[in-house]
Amino acid sequence: MNRRDFLRSVGVASANLALPKTARLFAESAAPSGWRTFDVTTRVEVLTSFGATRVWLPAALMQETPFQRTLANHFTAERGTAKMVRGKADALGVISAEFPAGVKPVLTLTSRVATRDYAVDLSAPAKKHNLPPAEFRHFLRPTKLLPTDGIVKATAADITSGAHSDVEKARAIYEWIVENTFRDPKTRGCGIGDIRFMLESKDLGGKCADLNALYVGLARAAGLPARDVYGVRIAKSELGYTSLGVGSANVTKAQHCRAEVHLAEYGWVPVDPADVRKVVLEEPPGNRALDDTRVKQARARLFGSWEMNWMAYNFAHDVALPGSNGVPVGFLMYPQAESAAGRLDCLDPDNFRYEITSKEITASGGAGGPQSRSGFGSADSKA
Repeated sequence: MNRRDFLRSVGVASANLALPKTARLFAESAAPSGWRTFDVTTRVEVLTSFGATRVWLPAALMQETPFQRTLANHFTAERGTAKMVRGKADALGVISAEFPAGVKPVLTLTSRVATRDYAVDLSAPAKKHNLPPAEFRHFLRPTKLLPTDGIVKATAADITSGAHSDVEKARAIYEWIVENTFRDPKTRGCGIGDIRFMLESKDLGGKCADLNALYVGLARAAGLPARDVYGVRIAKSELGYTSLGVGSANVTKAQHCRAEVHLAEYGWVPVDPADVRKVVLEEPPGNRALDDTRVKQARARLFGSWEMNWMAYNFAHDVALPGSNGVPVGFLMYPQAESAAGRLDCLDPDNFRYEITSKEITASGGAGGPQSRSGFGSADSKA
């Protein structure tokens, strides 16, 4: 993301996101039927820093969608300054904080969101859903880790050679990924998402940021606008999948990347082949076969629908962190930090630790979700 795409706000030590009037009205009322409301709090503490330190957090999705409404992003930088920086094209919100030398960097962000399960009926087209030309081009573009030429384009052409419609192309890519990739428990964090390397090396293992990035890159190469949606799981699965939810209020390790593909007759369609592979590997008792009943159910459901026990952050790639001297990050799903000594490893709990907690506050159900608890967790995500 180019810095010119940012819409900058005034820097403050503690701030609430200014939402459009309609969003503010929604925030002040009870969640409508079918929606659940959550407070998701991220607290970052940099343990080892040299000189001035910067910290960046992804805010909840800066765009209203059928599956999520972001009601507020409230942030506090103890003895530092913080501001919201936005990237409109990718619904990106970055909390950018600065701390002077000698100050222990601590940044806290609480995002309040309403979510609801989302499914697109693919049995019959409703109406044309044409994307504006600029948006169409944006979600077809290549990025550093998602090229659309060479082996990516050749693979996409081979996968979709027998498909005659956008739906058939999208499904063919989904089924190919489910059949040919695998979830690798040794992958650090959620993976990198370097899809050219995956295809050239024939190493098709990884986690969600690898497998769903492969879907997005292949879809774009086949002429279908597609996007990664970076986020975090925030509640248990109500569909009974232990592996596709969280078991407590501490969701520090629950980052998860999903995907969407745009089909002209349906609009944005949710998909998640990576979670099919997560069910294969991790759903108790584990190491299930593709023809296992639970796997087949997940496979059928995750082309066209999402269970929204999950909060979205953004659609962004190649994110230039505001004020950073370092290179852009491939995507912004984890907290990031940088001191005079350089960029910190966001998955290194010895120098950079954080905790993410989730609490359901849905009016109709009370605080029926998991309750917040204190204590820091490891920053090594595995979702």
